[in-house]
Amino acid sequence: MTVLPGLVWYVSYGANMAAHRLDHYLLGGCPPGGTRVNPGCRDRTPPSKRRAVWIRGGVYFALESPMWGGGLAVYDPDLPAVTPARAHLVTVSQFGDIAAQEMYRTPGTDLDVAALLERGRLRLGSGRYDLLVVLGALDGRPMVTLAAPWPMASVRPVPPSAAYLRTIASGLAESHGWTAGRIASHLADRPGARGAWTPGEVAALLDGDRVSRTA
Repeated sequence: MTVLPGLVWYVSYGANMAAHRLDHYLLGGCPPGGTRVNPGCRDRTPPSKRRAVWIRGGVYFALESPMWGGGLAVYDPDLPAVTPARAHLVTVSQFGDIAAQEMYRTPGTDLDVAALLERGRLRLGSGRYDLLVVLGALDGRPMVTLAAPWPMASVRPVPPSAAYLRTIASGLAESHGWTAGRIASHLADRPGARGAWTPGEVAALLDGDRVSRTA
């Protein structure tokens, strides 16, 4: 019998690395640069902890974001890569409500966390974030994230929008303390952004933001 945890680490690898973006999933509302209002979670308490982490697998940009326009950050846990991410310690119900909003469903229904922890992966549908993945444990709590239920090779890459890149960049700076130059090089090299954005163009988006421009 699986003992259910009260808290899990929700691991974000895209815009939700930025605290202000995740707040709009917790509290509701529309993030700066976005076009869609989120309903928010039943429990609106802030994450009790946040940690910078690296996870196995890769991130690419594809599909079309109704919130930001342009490609979405999509995670393929089976790619031979490692990815910088941010872990937010939230309640099980908060994770379920965040996942529902990412899947464009109505929050309020708890996920089958027992099945997820037992299997390691749990597919809920065919959407771009409909695969729940256990990434391991941190401080004795499970690390979980949302992934696509298909491999990267099965979809066409799509360049991300400027507003989306700014938000992801903000999260990388907050969590990993990266400089603007390192952030720009990393984001411009992701499939979907590669060839559409140069590191210089991404760095220019960050000019004036709370990200250091030093090398």
